[in-house]
Amino acid sequence: MGVRRGRNVIGFDGSMCDLSHKVRYVPSIYHHKMEYNFRTIIEPFRIHSVEPLHMTTRDQRIGAIEECGFNVFNLHAQDVLIDLLTDSGTGAMSRDQWAAIQHGDESYAGSPSWFRFEAGVKELFAFEHIIPTHQGRAAEKILFSVIGGPGKVVPNNTHFDTTRANVEASGAEALDLLIAEGRDPSNLHPFKGNMDLDALDGLLATRASDVPAVFLTITNNSGGGQPVSLANIRGVSEICRRYGVPFFLDACRFAENAWFIHEREPGQGERDIADIVREVASLADGMTMSAKKDPFGNIGGWLAMNDDALAEKCRNLLILTEGFPTYGGLAGRDLEAIAQGLKEAVQPDYLRYRIQSTAYLGEALHAAGVPVVMPIGGHAVYLDAKALLPHVAPLEYPGQSLAVALYEVGGIRACEIGSVMFGRQPDGSEKPAAMELVRLAIPRRTYTQSHIDYVIEVVSAVAARASSLPGYRMVYEPTTLRHFTARYEPIV
Repeated sequence: MGVRRGRNVIGFDGSMCDLSHKVRYVPSIYHHKMEYNFRTIIEPFRIHSVEPLHMTTRDQRIGAIEECGFNVFNLHAQDVLIDLLTDSGTGAMSRDQWAAIQHGDESYAGSPSWFRFEAGVKELFAFEHIIPTHQGRAAEKILFSVIGGPGKVVPNNTHFDTTRANVEASGAEALDLLIAEGRDPSNLHPFKGNMDLDALDGLLATRASDVPAVFLTITNNSGGGQPVSLANIRGVSEICRRYGVPFFLDACRFAENAWFIHEREPGQGERDIADIVREVASLADGMTMSAKKDPFGNIGGWLAMNDDALAEKCRNLLILTEGFPTYGGLAGRDLEAIAQGLKEAVQPDYLRYRIQSTAYLGEALHAAGVPVVMPIGGHAVYLDAKALLPHVAPLEYPGQSLAVALYEVGGIRACEIGSVMFGRQPDGSEKPAAMELVRLAIPRRTYTQSHIDYVIEVVSAVAARASSLPGYRMVYEPTTLRHFTARYEPIV
């Protein structure tokens, strides 16, 4: 606390403070137990090794993005200064994860690493069948290849890109049933990822036989990284059970969602995070998982379920496409790293830092007048490109324009989540997305506060000249997931 002189205290910064009206000073051996609240967000880890960043000039970045057809996915990573394209597989693994890798056993079948992985998953998600995959989209591909098909409809709060693509690739319809508050960037509802229960009930009342599974994405990536409440998850589960329809979680940010439940939902604040996760899992019949998010994997995922017959069909397809059921496209060392990462993902000190550091970025931009999705989500800050670039029509891709400008001005790579990602319809037509967003996804345990302060400066500078940014037209697009490889040109 500092050096005490009478009723005053000399703080660590040399200032003199009179604390007589704030703290009763009781000299005793127990004085050190007094608690103080400080504003500084401190990382609950130390940096053990570093990798260099490549500094570029603005002219170099302009040349690079032009060569890439104005698509930030096409950039060379070494030409990016702060990479906020995704939080998937981009986090820093811990000392204990690197140590666990040394235990990796690469036996083709029945590796000890598989059994440690399976036990780690079941400690939080007690599903009967755990089917490892090389990442989340592989789990989606396997599942929807089995349960999807023409005439089927798969509801979700909001499907993200690969989920929607895998549903539609099977011939089924991907239907979003997000609550109205979740489609309003400025609405302060604490659980804007919630599914519209009335809409779900209405769908199942008329078409339950056409619904092979109901999905719920936690947190809701497409809608601003917004959480889903435990009450809403219970509601979805009850409706699905009433109509006899399986309920699956897209749970790749399960720990962040559990933290929001812990912090925001009445009656949940005293519960252990892992206990909340277990209850959420108990309400579902299965899950898909990208272990590249909350579990701190650089690669990996799984498909889990309780249905024996469905699991057998999925395992057969796994063997055709991924590998043997005890490795599923992963090395033993990957299985070990994920098993350890699952333990770290639910630690309160980590989650507190994770959510507060994301909020630090979002709240600073909001205070600077930059329109962002509120309240701030868990893994990312979402810029509202529609509000920031009202002069750019939705099908001239305001989000893409903003993402290009962030790279040109400051070397920041971000991801458009708007009409580029979701505008193309299964019938080949195009229509504006519900929201035009740019996601600043923060890799886990990777960047420091000074990096984030730099991002605040760059975004604020771009926002100040937003009215001068052009729209873009697409000059090349593939038939599926076009945002990954499309090419553009500015509209001048």
